[in-house]
Amino acid sequence: MTKKNEKVSTKKVVNYAGAFIALLIGSGFATGQEILQYFTALGYKGILAVILCFILLAYVGLSFISAGYNNKFDTPNDIYRYYCGKALGTFYDYFSVFFIFLSYTVMIGGAGATTAQHYNWSPYIGGILMGVVVIITAIFGLNRIVEVIGNIGPVIVVIAIFVGGVSIFTHLDGMNTANDVVKDLVANKEIKIANPNWLLSAGSYVGFCMLWLAAFLGQIGASANSDKEGKLGAFWGATGFSLAVLIMSLGIFFSISTLKGSQIPTLILAGEIHPMLANLFSVIILLGIYTTSVPLLWSVVSRFAEEKTPKFRMLSIVLGVVGMFVGLTLKFDTLVNYVYVLNGYVGLVLLFIMIFRSIQWKKI
Repeated sequence: MTKKNEKVSTKKVVNYAGAFIALLIGSGFATGQEILQYFTALGYKGILAVILCFILLAYVGLSFISAGYNNKFDTPNDIYRYYCGKALGTFYDYFSVFFIFLSYTVMIGGAGATTAQHYNWSPYIGGILMGVVVIITAIFGLNRIVEVIGNIGPVIVVIAIFVGGVSIFTHLDGMNTANDVVKDLVANKEIKIANPNWLLSAGSYVGFCMLWLAAFLGQIGASANSDKEGKLGAFWGATGFSLAVLIMSLGIFFSISTLKGSQIPTLILAGEIHPMLANLFSVIILLGIYTTSVPLLWSVVSRFAEEKTPKFRMLSIVLGVVGMFVGLTLKFDTLVNYVYVLNGYVGLVLLFIMIFRSIQWKKI
């Protein structure tokens, strides 16, 4: 019989891992646009960037979960003050709320771009429908959100790995030329790149992921049966997500000649395997956007209102609608490039602070 502080529920570990994955697999990952800019555009150095991302995501995931479990923060964003102190922590508190809201607008833009490319709908239809469903779900509260997206996340990863894996093997002839093709496309600005330096690209990627994960994982940690249970969920979440990124990145990389100029490259990969798979994958992309949009909107609203109160419901509706308007005004790949990259560097500073604090606390 395990001690109370060592209790581990396999179901909860899977749910936590699934929620971790589902939060990160939003419109950027599921559409392939995020992977294209952060990893594929680096050529073969993108593989090194993915490996570094796995190490850093596992570190920050375990840290956030453990901090939430041990401190039971009064508000989700108190986790920033825990690592950064009062002044800088307050800055990250408000900055993260602003960035997370902008990220929600990227999700709406991704929903509009996906339905426009695959179904030939007006982007406004896809974006508005996604926004309405997200608002309704966010109103139900954190526990229900974790339960719903925790079950969807692993399914999305499995299908994404399948599509990426098949694309790798069906485009092996592109292995020798892909690096040169990518360099030319980047040089001619036919595809966007987050940062030509693979270390900075990986750091920026983890940086914006951290600003998504911090408050959400801190609250998950607070609800875990034990520190070990939460940490296992975070570790397997980072593992599953990083594996999916690696395989999908290589799938896009080997097929890059046929994907340039596409807003949703993963849809083209799925369609090359079978037209019916493209239909299925369009649904998977929308599910991925949904599973990320909900906790993003929840994180912003929970900063200003307590769950299940009239104020919480009203803010969910107001901010949800404003985000729809912004997300459907700008072009999707432009949203990804500016919102994620610029804010990723602010998150990277937080990563350095966390590492410094960890070393400092261990010495004490």
